[in-house]
Amino acid sequence: MRFNTLLFLLVGSCLCLALAQVSYDDCCLKFVKKLSNVTQKHAVGYRWQVPDGGCNLAAVIFTMKKGREFCTNPEEKWVKDLMKMVEKRIRRQNGRKSRSQKLSE
Repeated sequence: MRFNTLLFLLVGSCLCLALAQVSYDDCCLKFVKKLSNVTQKHAVGYRWQVPDGGCNLAAVIFTMKKGREFCTNPEEKWVKDLMKMVEKRIRRQNGRKSRSQKLSE
């Protein structure tokens, strides 16, 4: 009986140590093939995922207005086009903010 208890504790300890080593990064594991035009209009930003550490895919992660995120393949043409569209939107919004700040001065 002591042997069974000792074996159980040894296996449990090894299991805990193995799980503690695992990285639980927020990574993309697969890509969406396409986003509809309506969904693309809700994109407010994006960020890059580089393949290092726990993440093994290079991806562009688009963030939508309500916070939902979509993982996309950075090699796809539609992804590159959407990135340009989001950048243009952000520049336009920043231009409006700076104009309104100038008017208030």
